[in-house]
Amino acid sequence: MTSTVRILDGGMSRELIRLGARLVQPEWSALALMETPEIVRQVHAEFIDAGADVITTNSYALVPFHIGDARFRADGASLIALSGQLAREAADAETGRKVLVGGGLPPIFGSYEPDNFDPARVQDYLSVLVENLAPHVDIWQAETLSLIAEAEAVRVATEATGKPLWVSFTLADGTAAASGGEPALRSGETVTAAAEWAARSGIETLLFNCSKPEVMEPAIRTAAAVFARLGVKIAIGVYANAFEEETAGEKANEGLSGMREELAGDGYLTYARGWVEAGATLVGGCCGIGADQISRLAADLKA
Repeated sequence: MTSTVRILDGGMSRELIRLGARLVQPEWSALALMETPEIVRQVHAEFIDAGADVITTNSYALVPFHIGDARFRADGASLIALSGQLAREAADAETGRKVLVGGGLPPIFGSYEPDNFDPARVQDYLSVLVENLAPHVDIWQAETLSLIAEAEAVRVATEATGKPLWVSFTLADGTAAASGGEPALRSGETVTAAAEWAARSGIETLLFNCSKPEVMEPAIRTAAAVFARLGVKIAIGVYANAFEEETAGEKANEGLSGMREELAGDGYLTYARGWVEAGATLVGGCCGIGADQISRLAADLKA
């Protein structure tokens, strides 16, 4: 495999639980920032020890969808800043190599909920995330976005910071993409349209995350073809989930989903090798992919 592959971290929630943090709805992973921030920092450190070159702040659930509007207004800024500080501390503690901190910018109105997107309100919330993460992060990492309008909102919100923007879309888990059809976002918009948006938006990296491994390679090849046709150089990254059941049409983070046993061991790595061959230069894991799997990716893809 090429030595230019960079390794992303994995899913935060199950690692928090493994190390003793409490996760319940609606707060989900935000609860660890409130109750056991030292465990959040430990998760970051373990991903770095496993070989991650990029870690993402634990800010995914720091939106009104999870913590409520009143708490977001009262405590959101301080919790967001804390998520940035913990990731920065963990990254800076690694003296052997440079570890980037990605400022995690989640879908403001809920995962897998493209119909809930509200362009009139989105900047009110994004601005709090951007302002309080900015002192601590190297890049912006918008993730699990279901529609192009969400990505454009993030571009607007982060533009004045001057930090590189990475945008990651979640893909429809339907069989069409997995069997060679046109891959699509959960909104129904095509990956071709998303890649064309990326090409004209000035983002540094386009990624796909929180979808099953089978739909990732077609999305990578589609995006790569668009970038080649348009003559732009945009990196492509992937971090899939390990959900056991079909996630299309379901609510994300309603509870802990079952994990696919066949993705344990070298199962996930086998998919990742295919993603790199298709053109991905950043590879990590989303829900259910822990530090053990990140270690396998780092040992194999960076060898």
